[in-house]
Amino acid sequence: VQLVESGGGLVQPGGSLRLSCAASGFTFRRYPMMWYRQAPGKERELVARISSTGGSTNYADSMKDRSTISRDNAKNTVYLQMSSLKPEDTAVYYCNVVVASNDYWGQGTQVTVSS
Repeated sequence: VQLVESGGGLVQPGGSLRLSCAASGFTFRRYPMMWYRQAPGKERELVARISSTGGSTNYADSMKDRSTISRDNAKNTVYLQMSSLKPEDTAVYYCNVVVASNDYWGQGTQVTVSS
């Protein structure tokens, strides 16, 4: 299983970013996918989850109404569109999947919200 995140960067408060996670090594369309984030000195937290078909999504309260998780099963890719970003959204964002009871993580992509 390999997960490769991209799309992070430096953005001003109020700005937007779209993160991508390219997946390989498993049957992508069969598994829910998650985005987590970890800010310095804090525990990793779940940001959003999407079902295998994309028909169901869940969000952390902190990102609800400011983010949209989506997936393209033909491209084996999951996305996280974030808007109205705040400095407290600064973190490393990770893609996650659980396959056969094993947790798999990407290397993460840094999102920094600062003026």
